[in-house]
Amino acid sequence: MNRDLPRKGLNALVSLATRRVNIECDRMPFVFEQVPMRKILNWILVEASILVKPEKPWGWPTHVQIEPTTHCNLECVLCPVTEGLGRPPRHMGLRTFQKIIDELGQHLFIILLWDWGEPFLNPSIYDMISYAKKRKIGVISSTNGHVFATGDHAERLVDSGIDYIIVAVDGVTQATYEQYRQRGDLATVKAGINRIVQARRALHSSTPLVNLRFIVMKHNEHEIPQLQEFSRSLGVDALTLRTLCTYDDGEYCVTEVDGSAFVPENPSYQPFTLDPLSQSRIRRKVNPCKVLWNNPAIHSDGKVFPCTFDPHGRVPLSDIEESSFADIWWGPSYRALRRKFRENHRHLALCRDCTYSFEGGSMGEERDREAYFFRSECQAGGVETGTMQLRPRA
Repeated sequence: MNRDLPRKGLNALVSLATRRVNIECDRMPFVFEQVPMRKILNWILVEASILVKPEKPWGWPTHVQIEPTTHCNLECVLCPVTEGLGRPPRHMGLRTFQKIIDELGQHLFIILLWDWGEPFLNPSIYDMISYAKKRKIGVISSTNGHVFATGDHAERLVDSGIDYIIVAVDGVTQATYEQYRQRGDLATVKAGINRIVQARRALHSSTPLVNLRFIVMKHNEHEIPQLQEFSRSLGVDALTLRTLCTYDDGEYCVTEVDGSAFVPENPSYQPFTLDPLSQSRIRRKVNPCKVLWNNPAIHSDGKVFPCTFDPHGRVPLSDIEESSFADIWWGPSYRALRRKFRENHRHLALCRDCTYSFEGGSMGEERDREAYFFRSECQAGGVETGTMQLRPRA
């Protein structure tokens, strides 16, 4: 029996009684109050269906990953955007985003508003966030932080009502930072974070909560002891240390690019659990991924994909501009994909070498090795409020 089943069952009963739903996403806790009963029931059905993984989900998605743009202002070394996505660069139009929300909004709890590209280069991004927040949907996004150092971006971000913003900062010095975030300027990122914190204070807003995300790599692991003080000095609300997720045309075990190793030496921060004898990745017997039942990805052109790990757009299921989402979600292409995954995920090129297929690679649950919280609003149940806490993943 699934060890989490009793806990999930209790949570479901409490949610039905209180109309309050607690969901953790990307290590950040979301609390939803006065949730419509239909939305709670859909969430319970989806979570239940994940246990048996049917071809036809028992409910609508509770999460969705939406790609606002494929444009980016940096050239991060291992990112497929830098290497070339093989699809035309574009921004998602506001109308397309609104269509997604209009069709899914009454069921969604959380939107992950990023995929491949810098989300805040899309000129409609703040209108998108505001549109989703009017439907009481939680919104979390990720950024390299550069755009917030100038103009009114910080103020518009706060005004949009976004819940969380992840800022990727993989070095406490420029020399370290730029080794991976090429074309990036650490001083500009720090200024952008400062502008967000100041705007939040000036507008008397409790959001967005700012999570400084540090991807641990060989060239920056020596700076880990400095991260707590560095984060405090920036006024962020949380710090998360994540393992490296490399991507190279479907293969997830890339360790070198142009002779420069990125996988850290400290085993605690290496991307996967390795076999002690062969030092190779340990393949799981059962792939724990559940996104085929609760979290589709929609690219900037409106095409629907099974998950975020298809940056080149090779496994499109349909187009939100040409079909209703219901027809896509319960349609033959999606159902066939779920059936193949359930029978043997190794037969699917998209899943065979995904991080989820190996010990230590599950997104969030295992890749976030440490999380520090500097503000009580960031802390989930069971963590003392008002103090900095470490919550390592086992």
